[in-house]
Amino acid sequence: MKTFITTLFSTAILLISFVAQAQNPPIVNATVTGKVLDAANDSPLIGATVTIKGTTNGAATDANGEFQLVTGQKLPFTLVVSFLGYIKKETVIEGSGVTIKLDASADNLEDVIISSRRRQENAQEVPIPISVIRGSAAEDAGAFNVNRLKELVPTVQLYVSNARNTTLNIRGLGSTYGLTNDGIDPGVGFYVDGVYYARPAATALDFIDIERIEVLRGPQGTLFGKNTTSGAFNITTRAAQFDPGGSFELSYGNFGYIQAKGSFTGPISKKLAARVSFTGTQRNGLFFNEHTQQPINDINNIGVRGQILYQPSSKVNITVIGDVSDQKPNGYGWPVAGVVPTKRAAYRQFDAIIADLGYKLPYSSAFERKLDLDTPSKADNRLGGVSANADIKIGNGTLTSTSAWRFWKWVPLNDRDYIGLPVFTISSGNSVHDQWSQEIRYSGKISNKISGVVGLFGLWQDLKSDPVQTEEAGSAQWRFAQSTTSELWKTPGLFDNFGIRTTNRIKSTSLAVFANADWAVTDKFHILPGVRYNYDKKVVDYKRETYGGLQTTDPALVALKRLVYSDQAFNTNYDQGNFSGQLSLQYKASSRLNAFATYSIGYKPIGVNVGGLPTANGAVLLDLANVKPEHVEHKELGFKTKPTANSILNLTIFRSDIKDFQTQVQTPEPGVNRGYLANAEKVRVQGVELDGNIRFSHLSFNAAVTYTDGKYVTFKNAPVPLEEVGGEQAFKDISGGRLPGISKWSGSVGGEGTVKGTFLGLKGNYFLGVDVFARSEFSSNPSPSKYLNISGYSLTNGRLGFRGSNGISFFVWARNVFNKDYYELLLAAPGSYGQYAGIVGDQRTYGVTLRYSF
Repeated sequence: MKTFITTLFSTAILLISFVAQAQNPPIVNATVTGKVLDAANDSPLIGATVTIKGTTNGAATDANGEFQLVTGQKLPFTLVVSFLGYIKKETVIEGSGVTIKLDASADNLEDVIISSRRRQENAQEVPIPISVIRGSAAEDAGAFNVNRLKELVPTVQLYVSNARNTTLNIRGLGSTYGLTNDGIDPGVGFYVDGVYYARPAATALDFIDIERIEVLRGPQGTLFGKNTTSGAFNITTRAAQFDPGGSFELSYGNFGYIQAKGSFTGPISKKLAARVSFTGTQRNGLFFNEHTQQPINDINNIGVRGQILYQPSSKVNITVIGDVSDQKPNGYGWPVAGVVPTKRAAYRQFDAIIADLGYKLPYSSAFERKLDLDTPSKADNRLGGVSANADIKIGNGTLTSTSAWRFWKWVPLNDRDYIGLPVFTISSGNSVHDQWSQEIRYSGKISNKISGVVGLFGLWQDLKSDPVQTEEAGSAQWRFAQSTTSELWKTPGLFDNFGIRTTNRIKSTSLAVFANADWAVTDKFHILPGVRYNYDKKVVDYKRETYGGLQTTDPALVALKRLVYSDQAFNTNYDQGNFSGQLSLQYKASSRLNAFATYSIGYKPIGVNVGGLPTANGAVLLDLANVKPEHVEHKELGFKTKPTANSILNLTIFRSDIKDFQTQVQTPEPGVNRGYLANAEKVRVQGVELDGNIRFSHLSFNAAVTYTDGKYVTFKNAPVPLEEVGGEQAFKDISGGRLPGISKWSGSVGGEGTVKGTFLGLKGNYFLGVDVFARSEFSSNPSPSKYLNISGYSLTNGRLGFRGSNGISFFVWARNVFNKDYYELLLAAPGSYGQYAGIVGDQRTYGVTLRYSF
């Protein structure tokens, strides 16, 4: 860490020295003010974008439609003014105090500007399948985290049983399905303001002051620091501004829902500006624990984010950002969703076991939203960090340095048997994680024909138990673990408080150099090659020791205890380097048609197992400690079109072939209750995506539909599904079976209509918005099972309200309007006794939101 900090500060000093030497003499800044109005009625347009043509200097209009620009440009110069639903206008100004009027238009659709290729571009001109969600649109739709966002982008899959156990996939690929194993890297990159977030738990946090969310589909390893073989989330927060401004939002809803958000920005001096943002969310539990007679599965989140912007000149931006988010819910508890008859003997079936113990579930359906958990549930999740970003304009490009440190602290307590009997009484995988990252890149034009990006990236991670991870059995474990009719199983106290304490540590290093070019062979035809070299290393120390239970030297009793938990220790030092790259061909036939084709080869980094290893004949299978990297061969054909000036329609056809697919598999051994990582020989995912939108003066529609077909081409040594546990074989050939978590069909459609009006004398717009998300049936188990499948479902969300011209808006909203009962995930219990839990989607929620911006 000391070496990294020294490097970070040395880099910062070099950058500052470079800036001091490279910049021109100080420029005397001037202030230009003005107002943007609706040409039809002279009402102010709030949030219109005003920029100086040929520069990145811009501002947004305030609640009075006014703007203010601080610039070193000499008058006269040209302002470019744009606003959603209005015709973009260029105006030459010769002084301050200008009034600019925009005409509403049903014939033009506002360009969506993105930064995924490390420069400002129109999303329709980029040869990458990409979905863009504005921060304001996400807020209006109630998408305050990624789990809500997936309903707007159907190609995204996210499965959460708690913050740690978060699976974020794009096109069905990215992370292993099921409980998270810390020894594997995600295949979907998650970036916030250029900083890579390594832990999957980051995606469970509430968004704080989001400007824009860009979802890139397909491999992006030649554009981003961390290798991303299936896509990336590129999230941009609202920047600090020299013009004072802010917003505040307060929401109330059923189940005691309260959410407050605030953001304030303004100047500290002529060269310093700041922004402070916060969010807090609370909601009562949606389930009731019959054992404790208390609600469970609530929300208790708080987050704060602060940033300082330093602009010593028009060519330099230095931003320092710090954030911390804290989640302390009461729970995550999961009800038993069903029981599978296994191939074990009749006395080893779940129903027979609980009958012998005199137990009965106090509910008949998971949708009664009841639980029966005898272990208190806890899921304390804390993340945060500090980053420093410097953007320096050099020639026709920008040199960027991003240095960051982030932390994650996880304190859980789970009841992993899902019932009110003392079977697994403690499951507590306490963890602490630190990451340090450094990215240096240059992006811009090399010549009139060639532009691109070249960069260096380093990521160092230290993940360890904090201080120890605990799994413990209870007095009822004997009956669940019983595998013979021997009376020895009934020995009093044999498994009481019998458990394992685990210490583990993974130290990871990831280094890369990457480059991507855009060669304009002609104005219409572009060739875009990209290359990457990646080096990954993981050093693992794993040790677990048994404790408790009946203290005995009787070999027969000791053997029974070892069937549940055993001592295990191993060390591994695993590293590998690889080259990857891609080639895209782009043909811009006209301003209305952009076609592209991409071929790429990528690698998902090596993995290691740190959740316990399975055994064979009493011996630990140490050869499973290391997990080979995935090799991804990807092909894609896309068409981005503008059928009319007010519409967009995009089509993408894709196929990914993966060798050594990293998958999470389950085993009947209780001591490996999180499952373990393995490689499937070959996997194939292919599909088609269609998305578009159309806008009229007071009405807009958007829709997206995706067909995805994912299957194991070859997986000859996969664990058997739950219903085949106890059969003649512990493994089976599931080649040809479908991948988990992928619906063949999924889609979303939404729209919003507005009409001008007044409310209590306040001018503005009334609006009505509706969003519908639907998906077809999908498998919820790594090995296909006829029992662990989730039926298709659809969800409808809506909002109705008023946006005032003075920055005040309010609306009522509802989610899951038709109160659909559905599962998000099904999980087999440890030990494979037959019962499985269901992660139940939220029932109908509704409320009201009041927002004020100035």
